[in-house]
Amino acid sequence: MSAVRPMLLGWLTLMLLTVQPAAGKPSPGQSGYFTTSDGVRLHYLQAGQGRSIVFVPGWTMPAWIWEYQVAHFSRHYRVVAFDPRSHGDSERVTDGHYPNRLAWDIRELTRHLELPRTVLVGWSMGALQVLTAVEQFGTEWLSAVVLVDEVLGYPPNAWIDSRRRGKGRLELQADRKRVTDRFVRGMYKRPQPEDYLQRIMAASLRTPTNTAVTLGASFSAVGDWRKILPAIDRPLLFVVTEPQRKQAEGVSADVPSARVEVFERAGHALFVDEPERFNRLLENFLIQAGLGP
Repeated sequence: MSAVRPMLLGWLTLMLLTVQPAAGKPSPGQSGYFTTSDGVRLHYLQAGQGRSIVFVPGWTMPAWIWEYQVAHFSRHYRVVAFDPRSHGDSERVTDGHYPNRLAWDIRELTRHLELPRTVLVGWSMGALQVLTAVEQFGTEWLSAVVLVDEVLGYPPNAWIDSRRRGKGRLELQADRKRVTDRFVRGMYKRPQPEDYLQRIMAASLRTPTNTAVTLGASFSAVGDWRKILPAIDRPLLFVVTEPQRKQAEGVSADVPSARVEVFERAGHALFVDEPERFNRLLENFLIQAGLGP
């Protein structure tokens, strides 16, 4: 019996060591904070070493929504997932919820962490923050730009009219929980565990309602983001879902050097619906751009 116990313990140890992170909830990285030039305490997650990749989430979403990307890319890169102001674990404030200030926050994050020539990845409203950062600060601090599933202004955009946007903001203020439930469940096409959806909803609701409305209004006011694309003189990857195919076609026409990919069977949070495909796409894009590990 005494000989069997060491063998059993060794076997159990081997099994634990060979468990893959993707089999369960990925580790989101280690928390860190910094204070912006206007005195706001912002949160980020980071993991790994090497070339840096910064992930920016969308409207009211937390940094940890990128958990599969943090787990995957931190094996060979230094990965940072960012909570914009009033999102996730960052400080909730009343000011600064407009494109230029949010872009400043991203730039100050990269300076705080002393990230040289980072790969900047933005999803949804985060993609618009990335574009604003390019417009304000140029590209000397960047090695590549990745924009994920956002409307940039290519037609047809008739559905994005002021009346519909206004109605949506009224609904948001009248019944935030119901709108958030509908919004979050609508981000996915693949079945997601209910506890995961509840975590995302709870994270989204941490952004105050008036702030959520202000964010939507501030970014909608810009309308046409296409004018910034010519300023991107770094490798560009644009990834969209089927409803945004026209955006992909527009980027392909205006930026022939860009790599464009459409995820036909994924929802808005395509990097959660199809994490393996997204990670493989981004990895190959980086290698082809000479930014491999």
